[in-house]
Amino acid sequence: MAYDLEEQEQIASLKAFWNKYGNLITWVLIVAMGAYAAYNFYNYRTRTQAAEASALYDQQQEALTVEKNNVKVQRIAADMQAKYDKSVYAQMAALAAAKSAFDAADLKTAKAQLQWVVTHGNDEYQSVAKLRLAGVLLDEKAYDEALKVLATNFLPQFAGDVADRKGDVLVAQNKVVEARAAYVTALAAMDKKNPGRQLVQLKLEAIGGTVVEPKAAA
Repeated sequence: MAYDLEEQEQIASLKAFWNKYGNLITWVLIVAMGAYAAYNFYNYRTRTQAAEASALYDQQQEALTVEKNNVKVQRIAADMQAKYDKSVYAQMAALAAAKSAFDAADLKTAKAQLQWVVTHGNDEYQSVAKLRLAGVLLDEKAYDEALKVLATNFLPQFAGDVADRKGDVLVAQNKVVEARAAYVTALAAMDKKNPGRQLVQLKLEAIGGTVVEPKAAA
């Protein structure tokens, strides 16, 4: 097929452009296609891992609540931490494993599972794990260690629970004045509808404290 002069000039310009930028365009396309493929694979892998982790978590819950099999609970938690450490299910499984170990009087394992969440969990699960870790340390009479854990960073919504647990530790140390202050702080931080308020009030009254309601704003 014959081309007129204008078409020939356009073809020549296209050839010159391709000779100059063809390799660059090709590599850009290859990188873009590779990135798209990697993105799709990542999403697929993420969904697959989430489904697998969820199935394992369900198995662990059955072992925990139905079978009462602490060995199986710990094994599943370890598998999830090894394979799905970025999944929220691994954090949930570690908390469940800590409870199972605590109920089995295996405080060492309970602390290890809670510490795993403190190290690998998100902010909310870290706060939960640290509260429970302080409770385990309280049971071990490791009061100073418990207070150190409670002195670390927590999400604001845990302020009341942290002060409450601190009061428990201080009572165990016979530091009654400090314990009263901690319980008062806990009550001030807790919502009026929080079911835990009544227990804190009872603990405060048990050590000679009184509940002081905040004055209404003028």
